[in-house]
Amino acid sequence: MSHIVPAIQRGPTQPIHLRPAVELAERVVLPGDPGRALAIAQAHLGSPRMFNTRRGLWGYTGRTEGGVHVTVQSTGMGGPSAAIVVEELIALGARVLVRAGTCGAIDPALSLGDLVTAGAALATDGTSRALGAGQCVAADAELTSALVEVGGGRAITVASTDLFYEDADGHGETRGAAGAAAVEMEAAAVMQVAARRGVRAGCVLLVSDVLDAGGRRRLDDEALEEGGLALGEVALAALEADAAKRGTTTR
Repeated sequence: MSHIVPAIQRGPTQPIHLRPAVELAERVVLPGDPGRALAIAQAHLGSPRMFNTRRGLWGYTGRTEGGVHVTVQSTGMGGPSAAIVVEELIALGARVLVRAGTCGAIDPALSLGDLVTAGAALATDGTSRALGAGQCVAADAELTSALVEVGGGRAITVASTDLFYEDADGHGETRGAAGAAAVEMEAAAVMQVAARRGVRAGCVLLVSDVLDAGGRRRLDDEALEEGGLALGEVALAALEADAAKRGTTTR
């Protein structure tokens, strides 16, 4: 009797949602916001070319100042969208992924505008759990170290959630986040897809919001844009360092 492999065990054979217009790099930076993807590519990549426009998920491929071939691809908001994008990128050949997004701090030691590196994500979201995650999903240790070393702040544990706004009980974002320093929406899904597909993933985050007893405090638009560029700079520097360490800078 032939063995039928369940579909969930296979990655997509061809992308359904992304439509590559140029070559995908093996190293990919993953901002959620398409506008941030554009800003990072324009500020930090030489001669970036549009990789994808489909579904409004803008992506760009170019080279860093150090000559490393990189794609910057937006994932959209939340774990379900991020998981789809990461699955398709891996099917196309992505092998090293760095999420570059924002988070809400619940640790009082964190301040608006700080950069932090997510060394692990509590799987309090539905997507990573549906993909088989346990309580916590770890980032790649070497990428985590590289992100910290190039300016990504200290390594912390974050909680990945499905909600941005608090529910009627006031617990939406922070439910299940005990032991986490911050909350966000995509890291666990990105890391879990990467783990299932045998590729490496890291995560650097900008503290865009502070969640405390006084409610939500948020960066203004100008500071958010500046912080997004800093995220991109750190993510790309970490990918350059990782490429140099492994002796692969051109693909």
